[in-house]
Order: sequence, then C-alpha cells, then structure tokens
Amino acid sequence: MNARGTIDRPLTHDPKKQAPMKPSTSEPAGSAIPDFTTTGANDSRQNRTREMQLIPEALARAHMHERLHQAEQERRAMRLATARRMQRRAERASMRARRALAMAVMQ
Repeated sequence: MNARGTIDRPLTHDPKKQAPMKPSTSEPAGSAIPDFTTTGANDSRQNRTREMQLIPEALARAHMHERLHQAEQERRAMRLATARRMQRRAERASMRARRALAMAVMQ
C-alpha cells in the first residue's frame, strides 16, 4: 500500500521522517513574522499561562461569594417575614386580651 499521508493523518508522527515543508508560492518570501525567542517573551507567556490557569479558580471564588451573599439575603428576608408574622400574632393576642378585659369590666 503506497498511500500518502495528509495533514490530518500523516504517515508518521516523527518529524524527522516527514517531508520538509516547501515555501508557499502564494506568499512572497520573507512575509512570515519572525519567531521571537527572548526570555522576556517566554516569561510573559509563562505568566499568561499561569494567569489563565487561575481564571477558573477566581471564577469559582466569585461564584461562591455571590451564592453566599444571596443566601444571606434570603435568610434576612425569612427573618423579616417571621418577625412580621409574630408581630401580627402578638397584636391579635393583645386585641383578644383587651376585649376579654372589657367584657369582664362590663359585667
């Protein structure tokens, strides 16, 4: 079988055994951007990679902070609703006691 490899499925993955790249005829010679291999570029690339690896952690931290804040707001709302319910119950009990006292005085 004498099948030629494609870009997606090369015959071999060993770069030394692959055919050398030929310059493209559609692009003028020297139009490619030169590679920069200075230490500053490597350092910035490393920092960027580290920052990008920490992004999910920062997002998770912000998400948990937001959820804790939302839970605290819900707890405050529940306490307020409970306090109002207890206040209405106390007011009704007070009115019953006043009525009972008035009935006892009237007799």
